[in-house]
Amino acid sequence: MTQPIRFEDKVVIVTGAGGGLGRAHALLFARHGARVLVNDLGGTAQGEGASSSAADRVVEEIRQAGGTAVANHDSVTDGERIVEQALDSFGRVDVVVNNAGILRDRTFHKMEDADWDLVYRVHVEGAYKVTRAAWPLMREQGHGRVIFTASTSGIYGNFGQANYGMAKLGLYGLTRTLALEGRKSNILVNAIAPTGGTRMTEGLIPPQVFEQLKPELVSPLVVYLASEQCQDSGGLFEVGGGWMGKVRWERSLGVGFDPRTGFAAEDVAANWTRICDFQDAAHPADNLEALREMMANLQKYAG
Repeated sequence: MTQPIRFEDKVVIVTGAGGGLGRAHALLFARHGARVLVNDLGGTAQGEGASSSAADRVVEEIRQAGGTAVANHDSVTDGERIVEQALDSFGRVDVVVNNAGILRDRTFHKMEDADWDLVYRVHVEGAYKVTRAAWPLMREQGHGRVIFTASTSGIYGNFGQANYGMAKLGLYGLTRTLALEGRKSNILVNAIAPTGGTRMTEGLIPPQVFEQLKPELVSPLVVYLASEQCQDSGGLFEVGGGWMGKVRWERSLGVGFDPRTGFAAEDVAANWTRICDFQDAAHPADNLEALREMMANLQKYAG
């Protein structure tokens, strides 16, 4: 029988938790017994303005339900202040859910530096700042869980979202590296690519579908990934509408040319179908596995 997932004596930071996915995460963590720091700058979906009301409302919801929570109104780019408040309020940090995000959608030829820079700062720099501030605490206590929020726009691309897609796939690269570095300290790191009906997706999804993509259908995966029961690390999970699945990279078996004699662009063209053939594809799990075919090719033609 599966043991209940509980977070008594655990402290969870959820960024961008004043609404949408973050609010759903914070409420569910609190129901599982966690003490929750609810962070939200209170700006618009485009990253403009600020207000304390969003985070305060979620904290009040949690308290009314008998849970424990405090509000934080800092920008995620001031991650040290967010973690410092969690320490001041609860004395520790066990879980960081990097959820805060904005949109500045424009086609690439119309994109301005401000659209690129602000999306990068909130999604990438913000997630870095909060996680970097919490990381030494997790290492010292020999326990931690970090969840990054990626996106299918980063995995597959999406028209008008060059900035957003760049930032979201970049967070998965961070996930993979921190999973390697954190394992020896029992810090597990995973990423989700969620689809939910939130203010960031309103107008982008047909209304009849939007209503069914409730944010709370994403949160059970986040709570599980943060739990003691979960021992996966470095994973990327698509989730939404009650469905979830794990994503992995796939690579063709490729073609090896003789590195001693060299080869021409025409040789690449002649072998292009084989280079792009995914039959019996490989699924490298790390850098060593990724280099295996290349090293085998070098050995094959070694003098």
